[in-house]
Amino acid sequence: MTVRRDFQESVRCRPDLVIGREELFVSARDRLDSGGSVLLHGPAGIGKSTVLRALAEEYGATARRVLRCSATESESHLPFLALADLLGQALDEVAPRLPAAQLTALESALTGRGESSLQRDGLALRLAVLSALRALADRGPVLIVADDLQWLDPASAELLGFAARRLGDTPVQMLCAVRTEDEAYDRHLRACPPDTLSVRLGPLSRTELTTLLNHRGYDGLPRSTVREVHRTSGGNPLFALELGRVLAENPAPPRPGEPLPVPTSLRALVLSRLDLLSVEARRTLLLASAGARPTLALLHAAGRENAEAECAQAAELGLLATETDDPAVRFAHPLISAALYAEAPAQERRAVHAALSTAAFDPIERARHLALATTGTDPDVAGRLAGAAALARDRGAPSVAASLGLLAARHTPAGGEPGPDERRLRAAEDAITAGEADLARDIAREVLSRAVRPAERVRAWMVVIESAGQALGDVDAVFPQALADAGDDPRLLALVRYQLAWRALVVEGDFTEARQEAAHAAELAARAGDRRTELMARAFQASTETLMGHPDAAATTQRALEEPQDPYVACHHNGVGYARYRWLLMSDQLTEARATITALLREVRRRGMVESEVHYLRMCAETELRAGHCGRALDLSRESLRLARDAGIGESASAMLASLAEASGGDTERALELAREAVGHAEEDGDQMYLSRALAALGYAQFVAGDARAAVESLGRVRELELGLGITDPARGRWHGDLAEALVLVGEPGQAQQVIDGARAHAVRLGRESVLAVLDRAEALVRAARGDHEAAVARLTSAQNRLGKLGNGLEEARAAFALARLRARNAESPARRRAAYDEAVRLFRRCRALPWLRQVDEALRAPQPEPAPPARDPLDALDGLASMERQVAALVMEGATNREIASRLFVSVKTVEATLTRVYRKLGIRSRVDIVRLAAARRAR
Repeated sequence: MTVRRDFQESVRCRPDLVIGREELFVSARDRLDSGGSVLLHGPAGIGKSTVLRALAEEYGATARRVLRCSATESESHLPFLALADLLGQALDEVAPRLPAAQLTALESALTGRGESSLQRDGLALRLAVLSALRALADRGPVLIVADDLQWLDPASAELLGFAARRLGDTPVQMLCAVRTEDEAYDRHLRACPPDTLSVRLGPLSRTELTTLLNHRGYDGLPRSTVREVHRTSGGNPLFALELGRVLAENPAPPRPGEPLPVPTSLRALVLSRLDLLSVEARRTLLLASAGARPTLALLHAAGRENAEAECAQAAELGLLATETDDPAVRFAHPLISAALYAEAPAQERRAVHAALSTAAFDPIERARHLALATTGTDPDVAGRLAGAAALARDRGAPSVAASLGLLAARHTPAGGEPGPDERRLRAAEDAITAGEADLARDIAREVLSRAVRPAERVRAWMVVIESAGQALGDVDAVFPQALADAGDDPRLLALVRYQLAWRALVVEGDFTEARQEAAHAAELAARAGDRRTELMARAFQASTETLMGHPDAAATTQRALEEPQDPYVACHHNGVGYARYRWLLMSDQLTEARATITALLREVRRRGMVESEVHYLRMCAETELRAGHCGRALDLSRESLRLARDAGIGESASAMLASLAEASGGDTERALELAREAVGHAEEDGDQMYLSRALAALGYAQFVAGDARAAVESLGRVRELELGLGITDPARGRWHGDLAEALVLVGEPGQAQQVIDGARAHAVRLGRESVLAVLDRAEALVRAARGDHEAAVARLTSAQNRLGKLGNGLEEARAAFALARLRARNAESPARRRAAYDEAVRLFRRCRALPWLRQVDEALRAPQPEPAPPARDPLDALDGLASMERQVAALVMEGATNREIASRLFVSVKTVEATLTRVYRKLGIRSRVDIVRLAAARRAR
C-alpha cells in the first residue's frame, strides 16, 4: 500500500499537536533524552511521520548535527541514495578524517562516479560510514532521522546497520519510522543501534479522532457522522482526514443507512488489489460490504453458492481477514468495505440490498435492506421500517432506531398517517436518547421549517431545547416561540413549562422560580392526562426542594413515587429514580444509594440511554467516593468522562466528578486541570448550578495539592454562589469543611468558625449526620489553632468514630490524619511521632487515597514544629494591638467611618484599611461590627 506524498502533513509539526499520541511521544522523547534511539512503526497513514517530525523538531535542537533521509518506493532500487541524503552534505567536513581507501569508496558511493558496490568495496565502504559518523560525533551529538525505512535501498540499509551496531558510546542516535502491516518490524531493527526503543502506533480512539478532525477544521460534522468516520477509518488518522475532507466538501450528508462517501484517493489506496479478483468474487465481496454482520451462511442465503472459495481468494489478496475461529466475514480494514460499496453503481447496490432483504436473519436488518433497495415512497416499506425502529428501541439501540425512523420518514407518503414529520420527530427523540444531540437538532430544525401543526412544532422545539444540554442560554429565543405555539393546550404548555423550570435553574440560578415552574408543569400535565410529563416535573420539583432544604421535599418525593409509574421516567437521569437516589445519598444511606444507582445504571444501559448512562456512571463514582473506595471511584469517573467526551454530553459535570476522584485517589495535577476545565465549561454555558459544583471541585483539588489560599478563594466563591442560589443543604456539595480547614491553615480561625456555625445550623435541621461529623473535624482544627489541644483531640476522636460508623471511609481517614498531626506535635521521639500516623496510613491505604498518603509522607519528612503558644482570648488580644491599631480600633468603637478616622489621625484612607485588616487578623474577626461586639463584651466583664 503506497501513501501519496500529498497526503502528508507540513514539515513543521509542533509536539502539542500530536493528537492522541501524548504518552508514546513522552516515552520516545525520554529514550532520546537518555541517549537511546527510537523506531516508530505501524500501518500506512497511522501518523508515524507526524510523530517523527515532532520528535525531530523538539529533540533535534539538542544535537549539533541532524542527518535526514526520507525514502520512497519508486527510488528504492537506486543504490546508496539514502546514504547520499545522510552524508552527502557532510562529505567535505569528514574527508580529512578518513583513510584514503575509505574516502575513495565513500566518494564513489555518494557521487555515483566509479563502480562502487558492496561486493567490491564492502569493508572499506562499511568502515567509511562508521568513521564518518564518528568524525561528526567528535564535534557534538548527531541525530539521524530516517522516515519510511521500508523503502531504504538495500545498500544504504546494510551500511547504516553495520555502523549502528558498532557505534557503542559514540553520541550518535537514530530516530526512524517504518511502515509495517502484518509483518514483523524486527528486521528493520537491524538498521538501528542495539538500545533502540520500538514504539507501535495504533488507531486513535473516537475522542482523539474527533479532536483531530476539529483541529483540521472539520468541526461541523454531526457526532453520528464522526462515529461512522471512526468506524470506517478504523481509527487511522490519514483515512479519517480524507473522509472528513470529502464530507466537508459535500453539502449533502449521507442518507440514513448509507455508508460514507469514500474519496477517489482512498479508493485507489485500498482497492488496488481488487482487479485481481474474479467477477464473481467481487460480487460476493460487494454483498458482504452491504451487510451489517456478514457470514458465509448469509452469503449462501443471498445466492452466493461459491462464497467459501471466493472469500478464500479475497483473503489471499489481503482484502479479507483470515480468522478460522470466527464465522463472520471480516474485511482486513473497514475502509475496504466502504470503498468497495462506494465504487459500485447504484443499480448493483439496490440489487444487493434486495437479495439481503430476504436473506438476512434479523427483522431489523431485513427492513433496512428493503428500504435501501426501494426507490420513492411506499407505505408498506415505511410501516415495516417503523416497526423495525420500535424493535430496535425495545432492544436498547436508540441510535439504530433513529436511523430506521429517518428511513421510514423518507418512504412515507406526504398524506400518510402518521406523516413523515411525525416519524422524523420520533427519530429525533431516539437520537436524543442515543446521545446524538446534533442529529436530533438538525431533524427538529428541518421539521420546524415547514410544520404548521402546534403539536409537531412544540415537539420539535422540545428537541431543540433538549439538544442544547446544559447550554440552555443558547436557546433562550426558543422559549417564547414554543409558548406561542403551545397556545392554551395544557399538554403542550406542560412540556414548555417543564423546560422553563430547567432554564430557571441552569441559566438564572433561581431555585424558587424553578420549583414553581416545575409544580405548574406537573399540574398542567395532570390536567391533560400526560403522566410521563407529570412524573418528570414532580421528580424535578422533588430534587430542587431537596437541594434547597425545603420542608416539602420528602412529601414531593413521595408524591413522585406514586403509581402508576412510567418505566422511562423511572430510570431517566432526571426522573424519580434519580431523585430517590440523591435523597438517599444526602441522607447518609450509602448502601441503599449504591443499590439504587447500580440498578438504574443497569436499566439505562439495557435501553441504550447514553446521557443517563453518563450521568449514572458519575453518580456511581460519587457514591464510591463517599464510601472511601477511591480506586473504584477513579475508574468509574474516568469511564464516565470518556463516554461524555465521545457523546458530547455532560462533559462539565463528568470533568468535575473526575477531578474529585483524581484529587482523592489519583493525580492532583490532573485534578486541577479537570476542575478548571469544568469551571470553564460551566461559565461558558452560563450554568450557575454546575459552576458551584465545579468551583467546589477546584477548591478541594487546591486544598489537597497544598494551596490553602487558592482553596479559600475558590470555595469562597462557592459560598457566595450558593447563598445567591438559595441552596441551604450542606450535603449537596459538602465543601464547608474543606473551606473551614483551609481558613485555619491561612490563619483565619474566626472566619472558619463562622462557616462551621452557618453550615451546622442547616445540617442539624436536615439531619445530615456525616456533614455534622465533618464540621466537627473542622472545628477541632479551629480549637487546636486557638490552643485548646485537649478539646481538639476529643472532637477529632468523636468525628472519626462517627464517620467510620456512617461508612464515610475517606472522611474517617482525614479525621485520623488530623488527629495524628496533633499527637505528633507532642511526640517525645521520632519513633513515637511516626507511630502517631499509623492509623491514618492504614485508613488511607484502605481507601487507595494516594494523594493523601503523599501528604502523610510529607508530614513525616517535615521538621518537628515548635509547640504553638496558647491562643489569647480576643478580649485580651485588644491589649496586644500596636499603638496605631489601638487608635483605629477605638475610633471604630465610637462609630467613626474610615474617612473620618483618616482625617482625625492625619493618615490616608488606605492606611486605615490596611490597619483594620491587621486588627481583624490579630483578633480573629471579620468586620467592624465584631470590634464593637468585643468592646461591648469587655465593658460587661
